[in-house]
Amino acid sequence: MSAVSDNPLLDFTDLTHFDRITPADVEPAIRHLLDTARDTLAKLEADATPATWDGFVIPMTEATEHLGRAWGVVGHMHSVMDTPDWRAAYNTLLPEISGFYADLGQNEALYAKYRALRDSTEYATLSPVRQRIIDHELRDFRLSGAELPEAQKPRFKAISEEQSALGARFSENLLDATNAFAEWVTDEADLAGLPEDVVDAARAAAEKDGREGWKFTLQMPSYLPVMQYADSARLREVMYRANGTRASELGKPEWDNGPIIGRLLALAAEEAKMLGYRSYAELSLVPKMAETPEQVLDFLRELGAKAKPYAERDLAELKAFAAKELGLAELQPWDMGYASEKLRQARYAFSENEVRQYFPEPRVLDGLFGVIQSLYGVQLRHDSAPVWDPSVKVLRIERDGRLVGQLYLDLHARDTKRGGAWMDSARNRQRSGSRLLTPVAYVVCNFSPPVGDKPATLTHDDVLTLFHEFGHALHHLLTEVDEVAVSGIHGVEWDAVELPSQFMENFCWEWDVLSGMSAHVSTGEALPRALFDKMLAARHFQSGMQMVRQLEFSLFDLRLYHEVDAAQPVPVDTVLALLDAVRREVAVTFPPAWHRFPLSFSHIFAGGYSAGYYSYKWAEVLSADAFAAFEEAGAGRGSLLDADTGKRFWREILAVGGSRPALESFIAFRGREPQVDALLRHSGMLEAA
Repeated sequence: MSAVSDNPLLDFTDLTHFDRITPADVEPAIRHLLDTARDTLAKLEADATPATWDGFVIPMTEATEHLGRAWGVVGHMHSVMDTPDWRAAYNTLLPEISGFYADLGQNEALYAKYRALRDSTEYATLSPVRQRIIDHELRDFRLSGAELPEAQKPRFKAISEEQSALGARFSENLLDATNAFAEWVTDEADLAGLPEDVVDAARAAAEKDGREGWKFTLQMPSYLPVMQYADSARLREVMYRANGTRASELGKPEWDNGPIIGRLLALAAEEAKMLGYRSYAELSLVPKMAETPEQVLDFLRELGAKAKPYAERDLAELKAFAAKELGLAELQPWDMGYASEKLRQARYAFSENEVRQYFPEPRVLDGLFGVIQSLYGVQLRHDSAPVWDPSVKVLRIERDGRLVGQLYLDLHARDTKRGGAWMDSARNRQRSGSRLLTPVAYVVCNFSPPVGDKPATLTHDDVLTLFHEFGHALHHLLTEVDEVAVSGIHGVEWDAVELPSQFMENFCWEWDVLSGMSAHVSTGEALPRALFDKMLAARHFQSGMQMVRQLEFSLFDLRLYHEVDAAQPVPVDTVLALLDAVRREVAVTFPPAWHRFPLSFSHIFAGGYSAGYYSYKWAEVLSADAFAAFEEAGAGRGSLLDADTGKRFWREILAVGGSRPALESFIAFRGREPQVDALLRHSGMLEAA
């Protein structure tokens, strides 16, 4: 164990020492920071501490800032380097961290100081940003149970601690169940239809394990190509079944997420009831843009009514094609991706794998950097700093030679890394005296790593994902707000936080952007215009089915946290029955009865999107309408990379972070409230409006 004096987790002078930090450093560092924070908070509670901005709010913020940064590093390592030692280090301290923040949220003396400041004459003299921070703090204290009777506070704290532990366990079960499965192929005939690079990666995976043949896993770079390209229905079915039953009662009992879901729902309902709300969904909307669960349900169902006829048409076309051209009289769930790719190729004369060859990772990154430079007048350069894996890149963003922020980029799938893609903050922009601390962020994806001497290549969906996560990162890194509580993504309403990320995806459909970031991995040839035109023609391919799929997730999430009676732990059968009811309302495809999708739906059980998954669609309205401003500015010019519009988007959306309501920021940029037409147009459904 490191002594506190030389513990690398306690060095906050610059970027984190990922080359020196070990799991053994976690406990002494976090305990030291907890003790320090508690001592400071005890002084701030005292009557002698004035309820002023300088005397109370600033030291209050500083009291937990280092703790938050250090624990953020530990949580990050738990996500990207989930070895037994890191998992143990994280889980050992998680109850104490959860307990500390639960106690802080219930601290009546600190709450009273904020109330006194809100009622003082000083409040009127503060900037709107600082007033907003105080208002947020008061709201958050209420939502943390500060106004509960003393007798109820221990139970409320226990709920918070158990929720944190269960969320971590949910993710760990899913990762363990994912890593435990492998399908070994020894007959080369079973590989028919698979792209060469996928076969090579499967062969390399088998060799790494000292086995003959080819190894396929449930990690997305291995799983998705099988479902999309493998001619072997047997292989597709085996993989589909394994993926659909992960972390369920159909596998190892210790990895079953069913009881965890039931318990999480009961805890969420109990928390909401203690705070006086009808449901957890109602509670979750208090700090969001949307006002009531009913408003969100109406929004989702309105979109569903518009999208379902398109989804039904998509499915009818797919069934007819599969029966006529593939001999599949009845489409099985594991046939859907395969038949869809065959239909795409037949209709538009290209495959996603063909497109992939034009997007080697280094070229894509250079193109992305160019887009960001054109829009926001900043430069991205490769930087050097300690990292947790040799494949991780470090970037710096500069404006006029001045450092704006830094970014860790971890793009490739590993078996110690949780699935999906995400952005997280490592450090907020803040001013401490005369010193400005620049923001730092992580962008994490799970793309296929390079095989042999060729660079990794990205599918067009991967490119969209990369742009999406960079949109989040830019929201955090390009802020101009110096107050830590509302700088970058902090303080932004949860259902608006996807605006900058979904906005960035739109540029991946622009010729001048895509052509500039393409170079065939073997020949160096740029993406042919004819192939791009085919991609564009296929942009809305099955968009109806894709839309209702997302609406299915959103409706299931919101109804689960709003309508299900969770007075007791909820049986998994009840959860599955609700999902089935949602599907009957909005979906057009139905998985087998044994499918256990909710048990791997980490967004809403371990990822912060509980009763908030609708945010993706809510914010997509904002992002599509914001992008329409660039379409209007670039009309007839051959490029939508308009610097003036980009500067306005930066100034009114990205730079202000959470320092004002998201709707005000949108109106400041667009000159009006958002309209749904742009989303429907971008989805190929405008005529349905």
